[in-house]
Amino acid sequence: MSSAVTVQALREAAHALNSGDHRTALRAIQTAQDALDAAKAHHLAEMDRTAEFELDGSSTITAWSRLHLRLDAKQTKSLIAADATMRDLPQVAEAATAGQIRLEHVKLFTFGIKHISPEIIANAQPWLLDVARTNEPVELRRVVRKLREAVYPDELDEAWIKGMAKEDFQLSPVPDGWHVTGFLNTLTGAKFKAVLDSFSIPTTANDDRSSAERRVAALDRVLGSILESGLPTSKGIRPQVSVIVPVDTLHDAMTNQATTDGDSAELAGFGPIGPKLLSYITCTGESTPILTSCGDVEQAQILNVGDTIRLATPAQRKAVIAKQAGQCAAPGCTNTHLEIHHVTWWSNGGKTNIDELIGYCECCHVLIHQGLLQVEATGGGQFTMTTRDGRPIDLTLRRTTRERLRTIRKTAHAAREHQAPLRT
Repeated sequence: MSSAVTVQALREAAHALNSGDHRTALRAIQTAQDALDAAKAHHLAEMDRTAEFELDGSSTITAWSRLHLRLDAKQTKSLIAADATMRDLPQVAEAATAGQIRLEHVKLFTFGIKHISPEIIANAQPWLLDVARTNEPVELRRVVRKLREAVYPDELDEAWIKGMAKEDFQLSPVPDGWHVTGFLNTLTGAKFKAVLDSFSIPTTANDDRSSAERRVAALDRVLGSILESGLPTSKGIRPQVSVIVPVDTLHDAMTNQATTDGDSAELAGFGPIGPKLLSYITCTGESTPILTSCGDVEQAQILNVGDTIRLATPAQRKAVIAKQAGQCAAPGCTNTHLEIHHVTWWSNGGKTNIDELIGYCECCHVLIHQGLLQVEATGGGQFTMTTRDGRPIDLTLRRTTRERLRTIRKTAHAAREHQAPLRT
């Protein structure tokens, strides 16, 4: 492992600290820190291999790390495992050494090697690193898990069935309140999360309540609204959760002809689900068809209302949210409760047409109207974004969910052709 790149990262961080530009300094500091973490993993693994820890009177590497680095045994073993992953995956090692990815990203490659297969992860290095370089670890974790689910699709329904077998929910009185314990299956948990998320968003710009306080207050509001109108009956309004699924996958699930080659269904707030659960939801819920592609037909025109209506119609709102996979359009933002924005403001002659509408969360929507984030429609439902001083925000490095799913499906299909063994 060459130290030249790490040393260069440290020099750049030292220079940036005196630049007076906080943004530049923070980026350089993060890069240097990530490069140092990779170096720490390497040297710790080398010390374990050479038993150099014995020179300080320690019997094991974990004992030495606990005494000299203030690391517990779990952290030490995790670092050594990360070094093994970097030795097996040279491209990952190069990115980590340069501080382009964090050690948490490397640990997710370790997870992929163990729970999918070394061969699949090695072949998927380029596009997985693309995700890692441009996203936080939680996004890479989601993509790696999607890849596992695509390689071993039967596990999705097995997990759903297993979850139903152990579901439970108990509310027990204790001296200072109520103690909630339990486990919810996939669908019930998604319903609960959809309602709780909707009711627990900050109410004002000065809402300084903690996330825990907002969640509890949200649950209180939900229960209060039910009790105010009487306990629910068969004529009550049913809660709503969303499943985004391509028409071919939906057809296969409804006709009990599920295949492993199509895109998986996405349950909002949960993630990918298997064909059996999709079939059950389809049987008990209502479907809203959204045409996303149809040859040369300009299907967006069907939803356009021009300047006759100011606010986006329900159909337009569903189409925009589906196109954005339910997430805010602002780069780096993963909020899911969206407001529909006219790219050309209605007050400036903008039209309520599908190719001129985009979904932002409340906070990012405020940035638009403050002029701190700017967006421009480029046609065909595509947009460019810039900062307030006109600097472009790079959207090409962050792949859309649909593009990633296509790559995951292609990788999984190739893996199944080679009969990759199940990793547990």
